[in-house]
Amino acid sequence: MVAPNPFLTAIRAGQAQIGIWLSMATAQSTEIVSHSGFDWALIDMEHSPNDLSSVKDQLRVLESAATTALVRPDWNDPVKVKRLLDMGAPGLLFPMVNSAEEAAAAVAATRFAPRGIRGVGSTTRATAYGRDKSYFAEVEKQTAALVQVETLQALDNIDEIAAVGGVDGVFFGPADIAAEMGHLGQAMHDDVWAKILPLAMRLISKRIPVGTVVSDVTFARRLLSAGFTFVACGSDTGLLAQAADQRLADLKAQTTGT
Repeated sequence: MVAPNPFLTAIRAGQAQIGIWLSMATAQSTEIVSHSGFDWALIDMEHSPNDLSSVKDQLRVLESAATTALVRPDWNDPVKVKRLLDMGAPGLLFPMVNSAEEAAAAVAATRFAPRGIRGVGSTTRATAYGRDKSYFAEVEKQTAALVQVETLQALDNIDEIAAVGGVDGVFFGPADIAAEMGHLGQAMHDDVWAKILPLAMRLISKRIPVGTVVSDVTFARRLLSAGFTFVACGSDTGLLAQAADQRLADLKAQTTGT
């Protein structure tokens, strides 16, 4: 049987889901994170060395955890989407969606004919290699289709994008928005969030699930309190770098102080 998708159930009910970004591209690093208890974890293929094989290994790890796996393919590519879904990905985050037409194409890639264009594979990992006879009837109900808006064009088209049937949530990408606004490398710039927040609040008022990723825990808490439904509060690579830097700084400070 297709497993229920607790992340999808939660965001549809307006229940906050806290996540983490996975960019280290190994099953072991994902296994370490899986014991922390995040609601969801995003396996990133756009800005990390993840490939289909490493994604498959990480999906296996997260299936045994209480953390829902999402995958960000490197592009809105129906061939890549087909292969990820055939491996059993419970949800996808489509990058750089700029229009309602691109959002509709993303959704279509997750749907079988006549509702979409996903090719049919009968003996895939997702179907338990042909054993799950309910798969084709149930999988679309349990697959999250999330679209990432990360350009000024996308922000201009936000209402049309969010209204596309089958879009389960809208994810704001502050880093690319910041770059386009002239604030490259400053995803937390006040001007960036002055642009994002009113649009996010408008979607939230329409009961549309909204998400993002920020590394500032205080700001992440603020977003969740404001009604953001799914927020990632950091990445495995970022947390490792911070911990390594802090450990060395702590040791040097103690050594200097003695």
